[in-house]
Amino acid sequence: MVVRHNLTLAELYPHWNCDEDDRLICRAIYSETQDIKTFAFTPAEPRQFNFAPGQFLTFEFPIDGETVNRSYTISSTPTRPFSITITVKRSPGGVVSNWLHDHLQVGDVVRAVGPLGEFSTWAHPAEKRLFLSGGVGATPMMSYVRRDFDMGEDFDTLYVHFARTPKDIVFRRELESMAIRRMNLKIAYVAEQMENERFWSGLRGRFSPHLFATVAEDFLEREIFCCGPAPFMAAVRGHLAASGFDMRRYHEESFDFDALPQAEQEAAPPPPDATVRSFEITFAKSNRTVECDENTSILAAARLAGMRLPASCAKGLCGTCKSRKLEGTVEMNHAGGIRQREVDAGMILLCCSTPRSDIVIDR
Repeated sequence: MVVRHNLTLAELYPHWNCDEDDRLICRAIYSETQDIKTFAFTPAEPRQFNFAPGQFLTFEFPIDGETVNRSYTISSTPTRPFSITITVKRSPGGVVSNWLHDHLQVGDVVRAVGPLGEFSTWAHPAEKRLFLSGGVGATPMMSYVRRDFDMGEDFDTLYVHFARTPKDIVFRRELESMAIRRMNLKIAYVAEQMENERFWSGLRGRFSPHLFATVAEDFLEREIFCCGPAPFMAAVRGHLAASGFDMRRYHEESFDFDALPQAEQEAAPPPPDATVRSFEITFAKSNRTVECDENTSILAAARLAGMRLPASCAKGLCGTCKSRKLEGTVEMNHAGGIRQREVDAGMILLCCSTPRSDIVIDR
């Protein structure tokens, strides 16, 4: 037997490929704050993760006898490729976040697809950056900062994090430790409430034009990355637009499962004098039937009819709205959020599937 001693790292540990084996094993669970936990995963076989900072995975979780899909941004850095972490806040009434906090244990196996997404500093390089996060929206920012720190890249970076109280600031100690060692990394915290915090030198309040001007007076010169609750990001967008900021240099990420982008909520108007066919979409488990024309996605039609369905990106990327089609024919134009073997098994993405006949969905 010939033993090779000059194997490369890539030969010893190939890249993880979800199409070959989508299993991930939970290796560790850390409490970050009173309601935020980090979950660390490795592949079932030794593999390296290959991703850009800011990308996400779409997980399949077995909850109450059903498979539930959710997308979570990777909070770890690609410079440490042998494990991957997601950081999740417990949300009141949240099906997946509460299941993760209460039931997922070290050694459990879940399935995932990805990495996916374009919310990355690699996709939008700049010498001066401003990172804005609210709550657990800190996860992609941590991937950015951790990566830069490991690579010794000291970009001019201002990171402003908004939290409910000082105790809710996620990754606080790690951020401050990195800022000490990187002269061009500046960290600022904004707490909405004090809650008996005796020694607080940070800012207080919610996002406002006055507060923003105090903490980021040179924002017009920076590439801006924003992640957090929908109202927080809406306030940021509104202020930047009103201030004359070049919105081509503004980038955001959100996984809001109760809302869709406005463009996806509205059915596309048919061309003048066009004959548009309409079909019935039946949701078998919900015992609901909605009308959907051939130019409107099934997800948009369901939302317009008042149905609440899990969705996120609304462009066929994340896989959150993946559902089994029991009957009928659709046209699906996705962006990587579903695998061919899933399509062959009858799965579709509701957000990018338009009907070509009456449809029955297993939901």
